[in-house]
Amino acid sequence: MVSPNLIKALEAVIGAENVFTSEADRQCYSYDSAVLKPTIPAVVLRPTRTEQLGELIRLCYDAGLAITVRGSGSNLSGGTVPDTSDSAVILTNSLQKILEINTSDLYAVVEPGVITAQFAAAVQAKGLFYPPDPGSMSVSTLAGNICENAGGLRGLKYGVTKDYVMGLEFYDYEGNLVKTGSRTVKCVTGFNLAGLMVASEGTMGVISKAILKLVPPPRASKAMTAEFADVQDAADAVAAMIAAHVVPCTLELLDNASLKYVEADQKIGLPTDAAAMLLIEVDGHPGQVADEAAIVEDVLKKCKATAIHVAKDDAEKNKIWAARRNALPALARARPTCVLEDATVPRSQIPAMMKKLNEIKAKYDLQMGTFGHAGDGNLHPTILTDKRDKEEFARVEAAVDEIFDVALSLGGTLSGEHGIGTAKSKWMEKETSKGTILFSERMRRACDPKGLLNARKITGYSHE
Repeated sequence: MVSPNLIKALEAVIGAENVFTSEADRQCYSYDSAVLKPTIPAVVLRPTRTEQLGELIRLCYDAGLAITVRGSGSNLSGGTVPDTSDSAVILTNSLQKILEINTSDLYAVVEPGVITAQFAAAVQAKGLFYPPDPGSMSVSTLAGNICENAGGLRGLKYGVTKDYVMGLEFYDYEGNLVKTGSRTVKCVTGFNLAGLMVASEGTMGVISKAILKLVPPPRASKAMTAEFADVQDAADAVAAMIAAHVVPCTLELLDNASLKYVEADQKIGLPTDAAAMLLIEVDGHPGQVADEAAIVEDVLKKCKATAIHVAKDDAEKNKIWAARRNALPALARARPTCVLEDATVPRSQIPAMMKKLNEIKAKYDLQMGTFGHAGDGNLHPTILTDKRDKEEFARVEAAVDEIFDVALSLGGTLSGEHGIGTAKSKWMEKETSKGTILFSERMRRACDPKGLLNARKITGYSHE
């Protein structure tokens, strides 16, 4: 329960119209895209200027109110689910200004709530390129991408969000403005606090501004699809492509179940009789693109591709990528509950991981489609279920445990891009160590003495 005096103080900062206290309003911000129990916060706050963030944080922190920051709420690990009902959710969806796109020094300055796809389009209009492209880019915010270190289809060649963060401004638990990084290519002024904030999931502070690196766009590209009669052949082709020293800008996989669900949903002519399909794009200098495309086609043939189709123009290329970007929505619409994971393995272990995923699917008798960024080892086994069926969901939970065990045994990680949140925190020590957890909690205690900044996320930190 928030005191009337605190409500009045919050209204004085951002206006009564931006302080939401009705149950209907608060319920809208009680969940994210993960299959987790929602928590209705005590109050929801919508600042309209970044300078208001510091005062909001100070007021909430002094009152002992837990704080969760929310962009679009599209994350998949519980990151924007409030820790407790005695909490405040701070929205960034009114902080959407692109403050600068610098075409001379190749950077941009943005507010936290800028939508990723809109930013990429604005940058493209200036003749530049912002490569990170998470699947949720049409709705996800840039600060959300930073807090989760979001990846995307182009991560194989261009890297992920952390590779484009040059500097940040954020507010600490006292409402102090912290500045880190620079508009310069090189900057070693003080600690790398921007690096600390990346993937911190709102546990270290609240981002108010970001300086992001831009790059020149590739001059040419070529996209193609390859069909396979056996999913293991497709997995082998992924490993063989990387071994041939070709790094496509995108190298995606859809298994048969994913192909069927996407085709049923989108009706775009996907080969539903194929056991798997690879979606590949190479880009760069026109000569390099021609050479690498030829190598890719040769690898695909050697790995038993039953059909290879090269996109003849941008429209056909966009149709290829629409199929991949619609994989999750199509799967999610198939049954009441969708459990999407992102266990990630070294690229050479993709064939072994795919084999194990199919064994787990059969062992637990589950509906599961697997798609993902095969080129960087980041697969998305997606289990379709109904959480209300307790017996089936118990099998789902056992299967997820085994998926993570297999990924770790292959030298992989719990999460390639979705984050830990609360959904995966119980496995953290299994991948890292007890010392890692203790070190992280000591660091968090310094940045958040009361344990109020998204405290249950990642390591389940408590100040008590």
